[in-house]
Amino acid sequence: MLYSQLSACLQAHAPRSKRFILALSGGLDSRVLLHLMGRFIRQYPHYQCLAVHVHHGLSANADAWVQHCRQWAQEEGIECHIESVTLTLGNRISVEQQARDLRYLALARHVQPDDVLLTAQHADDQLETFLLALKRGSGPAGLASMPVHTAFAAGYHLRPLLHASRQEIMGYGTEHQLSWVEDESNQDQRYDRNFLRHQITPRLLERWPGMRKAVVRSAALCGEQEALLRELLAAQLANALHSDHSLIIGELASERIGKQLIRQWLSRFDVRLPSQAQLQQIWHSVVMAQDDANPQLCWHNHQIRRYKQRLYIVNQWPDISDCYQSCEIDQVYSLPQGLGTISLRHSAQGNLRLPRDGEAVSVRFEPEGLEVKPQGRVGKRKLKKLFQEYGIPSWNRRRTPLLFYGEQLAAVAGLFVVEEFAGQDCDLDWQYDVS
Repeated sequence: MLYSQLSACLQAHAPRSKRFILALSGGLDSRVLLHLMGRFIRQYPHYQCLAVHVHHGLSANADAWVQHCRQWAQEEGIECHIESVTLTLGNRISVEQQARDLRYLALARHVQPDDVLLTAQHADDQLETFLLALKRGSGPAGLASMPVHTAFAAGYHLRPLLHASRQEIMGYGTEHQLSWVEDESNQDQRYDRNFLRHQITPRLLERWPGMRKAVVRSAALCGEQEALLRELLAAQLANALHSDHSLIIGELASERIGKQLIRQWLSRFDVRLPSQAQLQQIWHSVVMAQDDANPQLCWHNHQIRRYKQRLYIVNQWPDISDCYQSCEIDQVYSLPQGLGTISLRHSAQGNLRLPRDGEAVSVRFEPEGLEVKPQGRVGKRKLKKLFQEYGIPSWNRRRTPLLFYGEQLAAVAGLFVVEEFAGQDCDLDWQYDVS
């Protein structure tokens, strides 16, 4: 029964895919999925399957789990790859959430175009996810919980066991005499999901045995409603999106429509959605702020900022204003925080002169107090004012590379050359994908 459900699901949702990436924790659910996939690829040998085990290092048994996963995958004729990740304990993100985020990042590295990631969540997991969303006061998007099929990385994410119960999966594992690992953290009821699993859902299902299926059905209906909303607002979102991926405030219409457009905009760029209270704050404190204000709202690792009547998604980067990179001519240097590469290179049609003897070349990011005259301009101006004139948002002004000859600013990457350093000997080449 379970195998026929899986086979039908794979062929219905992955008709173009020939390769599956199986997330293998080694627990009961993924162990059963591994066994099912072994049967599937033996029946349909034109399909491929790769198992990926993510080693979090949180358990004393983690190394042993690696060996078990390798052995079980080998028994099924499936290659197994191990990904090791390191959690930063003690930060503001819960261990549970951080482990999940790092796990999916590791899995995404293996998903090529049209590949399908397989995970082993089932109907009981869906019930727990629904209840957690209910506890948070989520709307239809949150109550939709986990979809059966969705886009993921360069391919797709499929949960082929989502309509099966934990009891059915346990029955399959027992029937086929499978062994699996038991993660001791699953007994720790300090975690909300474990508390629900051990204390709440058994009593709910005892009282209402059909609740598991009812929740799966309700989650699917919420998902359909959310998909319909996206479809109805697609044209408005397209009109509101600027070419630099910012959101044009003047296209947001009413508060009700505008907040939905903001949510869909954030979803498009894989940003974790803000809570209802945070979304309310974005609307009233950022969108509706005075024109001369510099409003922002921070949550998780992102900020929403406003500049020139547009909203921007900004990563919360650490300050790099004290960063110093010495440079040699015709050498390429990597800049911090994904800011690309930079080089000062010889060019017969350049706009910079060569540095003179004793002028050490460096790249810095601290614009405070600098006053210069750009080539072709009249008079000196403070760099802060020049950034404003060139339309550089405030959060990027300490992330724009500044080229120094000695202790003098010679050029601002992508903007201008300082008058006294103009020439035709070389160019400052900053390669940075702003999208």
